[in-house]
Amino acid sequence: MTNQPQPRRRVQQMPEYHPPLGNRDTLRLDFNENTVACSPAVLAAIQQLSAADLTRYPERGPVEALAAQHLGLTTEQVILTNGVDEAIHILCQAFLDTGDELLLPVPTYTMYEIYASSTDARIVHVPSFQSQNAQAKTAKDFAFPHESLLAAITTRTKLIAIANPNSPTGSVATREQLIAIAQAAPHAVVLVDEAYFHFYGQTVIDLVGEGAGKLRNLIVARTFSKAYGLSSLRLGLLAGPASLLKWTRRVLSPYSVNTVALTALTAALNDQSYLDWYVSEVKQARIEFLTELTRIGVEYWPTEANFVLVNIGPAHRQFATAMREQGILVRDRSADPGCEGLVRITIGTPDQMQQAISAIQQFLAAGVRP
Repeated sequence: MTNQPQPRRRVQQMPEYHPPLGNRDTLRLDFNENTVACSPAVLAAIQQLSAADLTRYPERGPVEALAAQHLGLTTEQVILTNGVDEAIHILCQAFLDTGDELLLPVPTYTMYEIYASSTDARIVHVPSFQSQNAQAKTAKDFAFPHESLLAAITTRTKLIAIANPNSPTGSVATREQLIAIAQAAPHAVVLVDEAYFHFYGQTVIDLVGEGAGKLRNLIVARTFSKAYGLSSLRLGLLAGPASLLKWTRRVLSPYSVNTVALTALTAALNDQSYLDWYVSEVKQARIEFLTELTRIGVEYWPTEANFVLVNIGPAHRQFATAMREQGILVRDRSADPGCEGLVRITIGTPDQMQQAISAIQQFLAAGVRP
């Protein structure tokens, strides 16, 4: 017997998550953030905050109403969260219990499994890759495993988490596939995480609700850390039927989104032109960067996000180190399921990606081939 306090739930055997941050003052192509800046209107709004403003508890209600209007939803259908990480956490706490199952296409965003592991639910992996050998992968690898996911649904399935576009692969599920999954599991919450929506342009948020033509079990997540450039303020959003979100509100801290973040979001939502400019820059850079990767013979997977997964092979660690030495940070994803030898590179502006191409060419010129 032990005298130490024990968790209310049996925490599953998952390693503690320590993001590989630190010394990130160079070109940040490792965490899929906005690589330039947030809207100037955001900084101006924050500078208008007074000392007295910081003495008051934050009120998310008015900004949730603004965000809901921006998305064409009602206030009851929207919750602002402390990043999408908190959104995932409260969904796991609200909807997963002993004997339940989380269906998770892999590889995908790490935090789905991290937060689910704090419950007594079972995590069911649905692989989206065909080969464990990085050198033998095909274009079909990392495609959304629609049929396998449908086959994995059981009466115990209570949460299905789908990043769309997916990270680290950049692959997508079609609208029809997402609808089919939600309809096949009416007893489960289907989370569609649209963190990279702006770089993809397609959404299912219009299907949120309880009326005719809506999906009563669909919840969509959005983030303001990527295109909007508000990563350090930690802002996320859940959109779903009011009948589902009422359960998440019961486990959500009422003050988890702070006043500075709420002020910034108001300004960011009102500056559509800046958002459009940055997204356009990234989309143009994505075209140019992938064209250059093809030209210099680096294998990559099709992507609809602001990043690309490239096949470096056995030299993946050496590659990440060499890029860092040239002032460019990339993310080695070799520890992810099916991703041995693969590295993820964020897409920034055209000028930034030309810098990245030059660094990759120098690496290859040293005699190391993927």
